Amino acid sequence: MLGGLTTAQFMRRHWQKKPLLIRGAFPGFQPFVNRQALFSLAADESVESRVIVHKPKGWTLKHGPVPRTSLPPLKQKRWTLLVQGVDLHLDAAHELLKRFRFVPDARLDDLMISWASDGGGVGPHFDSYDVFLLQASGQRRWRIGRQKDLSLEPGVPLKILSNFEPEEEHLLNPGDMLYLPPRWAHDGVAVGDDCMTYSVGFRVPQRGGLAGELLQRVADEFEDTTLYRDPRQAATANPAAMPPALEAFALQGLERLLQERQSLACALGEVMTEPKPKVWFEEAVSDWRPGAVVLDRRTRMMYDPRHLFINGESFRAGGADAKLMQRLADQRSLNARSVMQASTGAQALLQDWFEAGWLHASEEV
Repeated sequence: MLGGLTTAQFMRRHWQKKPLLIRGAFPGFQPFVNRQALFSLAADESVESRVIVHKPKGWTLKHGPVPRTSLPPLKQKRWTLLVQGVDLHLDAAHELLKRFRFVPDARLDDLMISWASDGGGVGPHFDSYDVFLLQASGQRRWRIGRQKDLSLEPGVPLKILSNFEPEEEHLLNPGDMLYLPPRWAHDGVAVGDDCMTYSVGFRVPQRGGLAGELLQRVADEFEDTTLYRDPRQAATANPAAMPPALEAFALQGLERLLQERQSLACALGEVMTEPKPKVWFEEAVSDWRPGAVVLDRRTRMMYDPRHLFINGESFRAGGADAKLMQRLADQRSLNARSVMQASTGAQALLQDWFEAGWLHASEEV
């Protein structure tokens, strides 16, 4: 899949460093979803989709859901349908995404499918995240470059580079794949009809936003009822001035929050496993029977040395139970023997997740 490189070699030589073109990454690759099925997904309210059309007068962008009757004619040139998070809706897409789990799950995001008519694309742009571009059907010509001028076209509903300067050009056929690190500018244009490209994207938490969310979660659980006191406050002629003692009091509160390392660890795991918007689980209709289990494709599950995280919730875990749950998170399944040998507490937790629809009974033994 990586052109003869091991995953370790790829991460060392290319990850966030330089592009990699892989001819025949998936020999004989066949799309697991046809055009009609993709169009049906785009019409679903629970699926994120966009339609981009490049007309002589400029670009247009329409957000889904998009009924089939609202899509441009198939013979119309230069239009693109983007369907996000296909791995949440199709098992085959989820299985393909799992091929890229040599990168931590905390970074792996989703599988997007792009269908384009002849000449279709989204314009020259750059992403803040890594991306693998797998050609599924038809052909797409990619031009890429290390763009220094990041100015954008004004008055356009897309972030299109004004002065794109490509350095390389590659024509991808079905099964070919192109890896691009963040901020590598690229422009992909469909060559001929029925061009379908699968994009494997990665999560890039923004430090300030992540810190703010973690602090909010920790603060919600933080119990410190200390009240501000100022018995030495003198009479003031400047009542609007902020008291330095109050600033110090607030800073001390923040420092105490940051000392809650266990709470911060739990908050991070909960944030990173929070289900995506519009994701919900169907409760089990059958009774729980201890046996082989598999995580639902929509379930996010991670762990650290002391905790287990699943779908925005955290649990303390240690000993044999921790090893069992870590194996479930890494392999996304457990065989019947492992489940039967689990402790009563671990089995009760698995039952809770089964009833919530977070995992399912598996036919594997």
